[in-house]
Amino acid sequence: MISQGVANKTLLVEVYPLCLQLIDARDDKQYAIRISKKATVRDLYNQVSVLLKLDEEKFRIWDYFNKKKSSVLAVADQDLEDANLQMDQDILVEVEQHLWPSGLGLDSTGNGLALVPVEPARSSITIAGGPTQSNGYSSGYISNFYEGNALGSPLTGAEDGYNLSKMAKGDRGGLSGLQNLGNTCFMNSSIQCLVHTPSLVEYFLHDYSAEINKQNPIGMQGELAIAFGELLRKLWSSGRAPIAPREFKTKLARFAPQFSGYNQHDSHELLAFLLDGLHEDLNRVKFKPYIEIKDATGRPDEEVADECWEIHKARNDSVIVDVCQGQYKSTLVCPVCGKVSVTFDPFMYLSLPLPSTVTRSMTITVFYGDGSALPMPYIVTVPKHGLYKDLFQALGTACCLNSDELLLLAEVYDHGIFRYLVNPLEQLFTIKDEEHIVAYRLPKKQEGFTRLEIVHESKENGVRKRLGTPLVTFIAEAAQKSEDVQNAVQMVLSPLLKVKVCHPSNCIHTSMEDGFASENDIDGLFNAGNSGCRLRNQSVDKMELDQLSNGMDSFILSLTDEKGMHCSSIENDFHFRQDQFMRVILDWSDREYGMYNISFLEDLPVVHKTTTKKIRSEAISLFSCLEAFLKEEPLGPDDMWYCPTCKEHRQATKKLDLWRLPEILVVHLKRFSYSRYLKNKLDTFVNFPTHNLDLRNYVKSNVAARSHTYELYAISNHYGGLGGGHYSAYAKLSKENRWYHFDDSHVSSINEDEIKTSAAYVLFYQRVQEKRVDESSQVHSSSG
Repeated sequence: MISQGVANKTLLVEVYPLCLQLIDARDDKQYAIRISKKATVRDLYNQVSVLLKLDEEKFRIWDYFNKKKSSVLAVADQDLEDANLQMDQDILVEVEQHLWPSGLGLDSTGNGLALVPVEPARSSITIAGGPTQSNGYSSGYISNFYEGNALGSPLTGAEDGYNLSKMAKGDRGGLSGLQNLGNTCFMNSSIQCLVHTPSLVEYFLHDYSAEINKQNPIGMQGELAIAFGELLRKLWSSGRAPIAPREFKTKLARFAPQFSGYNQHDSHELLAFLLDGLHEDLNRVKFKPYIEIKDATGRPDEEVADECWEIHKARNDSVIVDVCQGQYKSTLVCPVCGKVSVTFDPFMYLSLPLPSTVTRSMTITVFYGDGSALPMPYIVTVPKHGLYKDLFQALGTACCLNSDELLLLAEVYDHGIFRYLVNPLEQLFTIKDEEHIVAYRLPKKQEGFTRLEIVHESKENGVRKRLGTPLVTFIAEAAQKSEDVQNAVQMVLSPLLKVKVCHPSNCIHTSMEDGFASENDIDGLFNAGNSGCRLRNQSVDKMELDQLSNGMDSFILSLTDEKGMHCSSIENDFHFRQDQFMRVILDWSDREYGMYNISFLEDLPVVHKTTTKKIRSEAISLFSCLEAFLKEEPLGPDDMWYCPTCKEHRQATKKLDLWRLPEILVVHLKRFSYSRYLKNKLDTFVNFPTHNLDLRNYVKSNVAARSHTYELYAISNHYGGLGGGHYSAYAKLSKENRWYHFDDSHVSSINEDEIKTSAAYVLFYQRVQEKRVDESSQVHSSSG
């Protein structure tokens, strides 16, 4: 067990300890060392001492990341995670030489000496903008020390090839990649988007030391802001050598343990934490005042919104608030008393749902248990993350279910009933699109009745096989004999009698607004052969049925168990108990094939027929996502609102409106859905503007002091599924007016017309001033 985090410590099982590749400088021999990342540098020296049979004071260990000497590991009580050691990286062991300056390495007591250089300079300039030296030591001592290293080259401050001496003004920067430290592409993608945000670049390349808030109890004592600022400066230095963000990852894992280790994470979740963490570390408010919020009742929205924003700014004032935070209006209405509650809340980003994720269409075939009509497929629309009861209700409405009837749903697999769907609280995602679901209309009153399940079989070339769809009906309370079973089978098969053709494809019902669907709506759901039969209002009456069946031999029926393994013939003297379940096998002979059209029991439609061909013209627009986000909708049963008038929790309706837009607008497309049972990703193509994103029609504030038009400058992309996906970023260098693809260490240019893909996950927009809007509209007549 290891402890993770600073403020909120959690204990975790360290399933995968730190693995280091040890290189012996004497003969270049390599060893694999496994040790806890929470072990100290002293523990590492002890393990190496035993492995190489050396006294601890006779050797020193280098952080040898990327085969370059980064720093001597000499702070004995520092744990290896804080020393920025990464999984599978190299460490170098040098045995004592006469060239060593005195005091390097651990002393005989195992304590680090004061003169040991712990880590090289992290930046060529301080956060105040001036030059800095490594750990405050004289440049002469440092240079002399490194000149004496047989295996080393001049130290670089990026741990990976970034030379601290090369940050000359005027050189082109911002084109360095970030090394993948082990499933850290999610982090690299978010960082590249942020470090290419013009306002943040300008801020962190200048002196921000006075704004670091080390007193904030919910901040990170400025450490996250400093680590991010130094990483940004490295990325904007001259050259294109990739940077290894080891120190930043260490700080991130320290303050956000959920991102520690080497698992894949969500780039948006990291972005949300990072923006909030930077805000708290740079909050200009050292002591947050307590301010009571006044009731908005009766006052103009403009007055209440400005008051709420001033209260928010009195407690939260940072460059992140200045640049990235906006304000929306939230309106709640009680469905009982009509109480209206209006609040104005800040937002850091907009998480927009993809409209296609809200609902799903399902095709269910309904069978009549009394044999009064043909089986009919119905298309219903249900909440994508709804329950079985939502499907029961939608299907009951679509098929005009009577008050004395119920629907018994079942999954049909291999011509048998695989399972019954009876639990109304079961999640709908357990029903897959490729499955075949049927519903049986049965009477609500079932006490004393026997439920009869009929499975169809036939014999071909001496081999018995199942066919068609099982039928379900009920046998009356007084029935107990074999002839009662025969009558029940005859009744439920009566719609299949070959009399007076009526093809069902012309009669398919749907839950669409017009109540019917054309043949193209349910293409090929049933291949009825050369004949059909009547619908409910044209069904064969009892007299006609008696005439048709007069003189017929009985059906060949066999009683079987659930698995269909044990069969016993139902003879004339067969009796059964009431109030039980019975499954029988109906043997289809030439006589049955001649009288009944079994094609109506075959070719069941799947729940949802998906097409593999993706057509971009069917893509959804960013505006439709925004409208789905702003749409009025009832709160969920687990998110009830306490009505101050009713003094009870109510399922109120909620409506969001944009009120104040930020300088930098971050738009998160909710491609991932998580629930207790299911994780899913939607690869729908969202058509978003690259230029002239005009939001004026969505902003309810009457204040028109600022532009509501935006231009895209960065995208965080996610490719693949949830388990093995990959993140990258597109970012625009505004001075060049050119887009680049940042894929971990690899950076390449990309055309603007190539950045729109179905992988777009988080979009970054910058406000365009009115003058620039007019100029841009002349060049770009349409949005992106």
